[in-house]
Amino acid sequence: MIRSVVRGYGAALPKRVMSNRELESLVDTSDEWIVQRTGIRQRYIAGEGETTASLGAAAARAALDNAGLTPDDIDLVLVATSTPDNTFPATAVDIQNRLGMTHGYAFDMQAVCTGFVYAMATADAHLRAGLAKRALVIGAETFSRILDWEDRTTCVLFGDGAGALVLEASEGEGTNADRGILAAHLRSDGSHKEKLYVDGGPSSTGTVGHLRMEGREVFKHAVGMITDVIEAAFASTGTTADDLDWLVPHQANRRIIDGSAKKLAIPLEKVVVTVDQHGNTSAASIPLALSVALADGRIKKGDLVMLEAMGGGFTWGAMLVRW
Repeated sequence: MIRSVVRGYGAALPKRVMSNRELESLVDTSDEWIVQRTGIRQRYIAGEGETTASLGAAAARAALDNAGLTPDDIDLVLVATSTPDNTFPATAVDIQNRLGMTHGYAFDMQAVCTGFVYAMATADAHLRAGLAKRALVIGAETFSRILDWEDRTTCVLFGDGAGALVLEASEGEGTNADRGILAAHLRSDGSHKEKLYVDGGPSSTGTVGHLRMEGREVFKHAVGMITDVIEAAFASTGTTADDLDWLVPHQANRRIIDGSAKKLAIPLEKVVVTVDQHGNTSAASIPLALSVALADGRIKKGDLVMLEAMGGGFTWGAMLVRW
C-alpha cells in the first residue's frame, strides 16, 4: 500500500523575540504569572516585511534543502493557516510562486490550531490517491496581527512562525513497521465556536477582527478531546502508549500538554515541549516542535511519533507517524 513518508523538515521564525518581561510593560501581567499558567517564557513576533507567506516560504525552502530536493520535485503545496496574507488568493499559491513553481497545485487549509494535522491528513489522502507524488505541508502563522494587545488573557499566549515537512508517496507493506503516516483521526464540533474565535471577517464585519477566547472553557474541553483522538489512533493501529517513542503535541499551554500525557500514561520524557520558546503559534506549532526535536536528534528514523492538536471551532485531531 502507499504510505506518505516524511522526507525533510524545516522551520522559520521572525527576527524579533518578545519576552514575558516586555509584555509586563504592555499589559497588567507578570513573567511569573505567564510561566505558572502557561509555561511560556518568550515568543517570536513578525516585523515589517515578515508575513505568513514569507515565513512559510522560508520554512519550505529549509525543508526542501533538508530533503535534498528542489521545487521541481514537488507536486502539491498545502498551507495550514488562520492568518493568510490575503483573503484570496491562498497563501499556498503565494508560496508556490515564491518557490518559483509554475506546475502542480496549491491551496490553504483552515482548521486553526489543528490545521497542520488536518493538512497532513489531506496531503496523505492526495498522495495515496495518486494526485501527487510529493507534497510540501506547511504550517505558518502571524497571530500577532490578530491579537488585541490590550487583552492580557490572550496577547501573552500567541506567537508567529512557520514549519514545513516534505511528504513523499512510497510503497509500504501495510503494517505498523512501515515508514510514513499510519493513522489519522479528525474531529470538529461547531457548537463551541464562541469559546475561541476571531470577531471579524470579510462576510460578517468587513474587518480582520481580533482573537477572543474563553480560556477556562477551552482548558476544560482540551484534555478530553485530545485523549479521545489519540486513543482512536492507538485503537485503529493496535498500538499503545508503550509503543510510542514521542508525543509531539500542539504547543498551546504546558498544563494541557502535561495533563494529556498523564491521562494517556505517556511519560513526560517522551513529550516534545517547545511552548516555552515559541508560545502558541497555532498551525505552525507542531512543525516547529518537530523541527526542534529532529534537529537535536531526539526523533530518529524508525521512531513512532504521535501528533495531536485542538483548535478553535472546536477542531481536534491526532496522527500516528513512523518516522
